[in-house]
Amino acid sequence: MKSTPYRAALCCSALLACANAHAAGAACGVLQGESGNAMTLHEAERVEIEQGDKTVHGALHIYEDGAVYRVYWQPEGSAEQYVLANAGQNSVRLVSTPPRGAKVDAGPGTLPPQQVLSCPTF
Repeated sequence: MKSTPYRAALCCSALLACANAHAAGAACGVLQGESGNAMTLHEAERVEIEQGDKTVHGALHIYEDGAVYRVYWQPEGSAEQYVLANAGQNSVRLVSTPPRGAKVDAGPGTLPPQQVLSCPTF
């Protein structure tokens, strides 16, 4: 059977829709400002991960690398830092990695609460 470009585009769209639906359903927590608010991108901003009935408090760290800002979350009482890796609209993956760039006092604005698709063990 001969495949047309339209059929291929339709299949790709369906796969992306399924992937986004799967990713949205796979959240293991929510990263948010204290009291469930948006996160202001400032150095040492207090944020938390809600995982069911468990809350893990921590702080944001902001780094600038040229024109790119990197936002890291550090759990309270831990030396480990996790970069917020974009995983779609209002979704992130927490990836343990050493910071890159120069630490700055503030980043570009705020982030709404984020669905976390990969939760480290705390």
